[in-house]
Amino acid sequence: MWSSSIPRLLLLTVVLTGSAIREGMTLSSLSSPDVWGHVPIGGWISEHHAIPHAGLFSQYPDLPWGDTDWGFQWLIFSAYRLFGLRAIPIFMMLVDVGIALVTFLLASAGGSTFCSAVVLSAIAQYVLPLQQPPQFVVSMLFFGVEMLLLVKSRRTGSVRHLWSLLPLFLVWANLHIEFVGGLLLLGLFLAALLIESLLRRFPAIPLRGRIRPLPLERVGLIAGLSMLCCSFTLYPLSAVLPAFKALYSNVVLRYFAEMRSLAFRTPRDFVLMLLMMAAFLALGRRRWVDAFEVLVLVACTALGFRFQRDAGFAALVAVAVLAAGFYRQQEVKSGKSWSRWEGGIATFLTAAAILIATLRLPARDVLMSKISGHFPVKACDYITRNQLPRPLFNSYTWGGFLIWYMPDYPVIVDERNDLYGDEILSRYFEAASGTARLDTDPKVAAAQTFLLERKSAMAEALVKLPVLSAQYRLAYSDQVAVVFVRQ
Repeated sequence: MWSSSIPRLLLLTVVLTGSAIREGMTLSSLSSPDVWGHVPIGGWISEHHAIPHAGLFSQYPDLPWGDTDWGFQWLIFSAYRLFGLRAIPIFMMLVDVGIALVTFLLASAGGSTFCSAVVLSAIAQYVLPLQQPPQFVVSMLFFGVEMLLLVKSRRTGSVRHLWSLLPLFLVWANLHIEFVGGLLLLGLFLAALLIESLLRRFPAIPLRGRIRPLPLERVGLIAGLSMLCCSFTLYPLSAVLPAFKALYSNVVLRYFAEMRSLAFRTPRDFVLMLLMMAAFLALGRRRWVDAFEVLVLVACTALGFRFQRDAGFAALVAVAVLAAGFYRQQEVKSGKSWSRWEGGIATFLTAAAILIATLRLPARDVLMSKISGHFPVKACDYITRNQLPRPLFNSYTWGGFLIWYMPDYPVIVDERNDLYGDEILSRYFEAASGTARLDTDPKVAAAQTFLLERKSAMAEALVKLPVLSAQYRLAYSDQVAVVFVRQ
């Protein structure tokens, strides 16, 4: 018994902890430009016991702002207060384990074999875009949990699992604006139930399979209560639509690479394509119609292939669809399913591996050295030591870091796109890219100190163009950043 279980336990532990251990070794989360701004904002929330309603730490302090990520910011700050800089990789390691666990459970929910579930989970973790803002990764985790609950309710024909959606949305709505995507998924689930209730009038269309009908009225009640739970937030509901629009605004689509379509220049893109193709093939080979899986697979495929950032949602749905295609009833009956005691041991091994990886994280000095390779630590030290004049013009990708590391210098822009809006961001990017004069934006024209990436187009222009080099002098330079001061 043990001889057959040990390989399964070790394999599952590797699948659950692989991404987290890699994070602990590479510390890739420390190079993410989107994590740093959450720490000081979360500290402000903790200190004032309220959420900000204006652009604090920004040169636009009077702009109204509905902070839809306040819960995530408070969570990051609380971890930072306990563990210091180690909190960021620790947090991401835990999220990575959560993603791995959800993908494995999704692959197992359809009744697939252990080996099939492990392979699907490993493939999903490979194609998931985990190197993106951490709040988006957390939303992918919540999306996967929601998908798991919906799949289980379909398999059992019971709404018991759906009641867990209420606390899920209550928490999700206070962490990240992508909870709107979760509501859209729930809407597709309701639409599928309605479609299937209409199709049952036509006996020629096979709807049975392993799908059991759910009471549409009770599901509708749970959906309504889930939407009600989303209204229990500290930010006004009027901020939801603008914040969600900011995720897909014209400026974001134009200037952000992760919002472009899949370019199919990396192996990950091709693996994702094969995963989606396999999911559609699995649907086509079935002898019954699953309206929900058809709707959600089509919708998430269109979304994931159009926006690289959303490819993870398509991968999670594909795993759920493929899991049902790998189902083998005779293997479940023969006792090859995953047992509870094996799950308990795998949980212990996973926790032990994460604990060891956490204890092996380097000290603050080593972490700061890692950070200085991606962010202008030395340049910021030069600015503060010499008290260079304000206001500051900064690179967009450094905005959040500057809020954390140099809060006395309000940033001209950072990753809070819902705060600045299309007009301000457009003026900024046009000036930064050289497609417009610097004096076209009043904030840019008023800037006294410029903190730029060493190889940026604006840095080269300030050095090479005589008109600009006569106005700005190079005050500091290193391998990461350059600092210019108005003469």
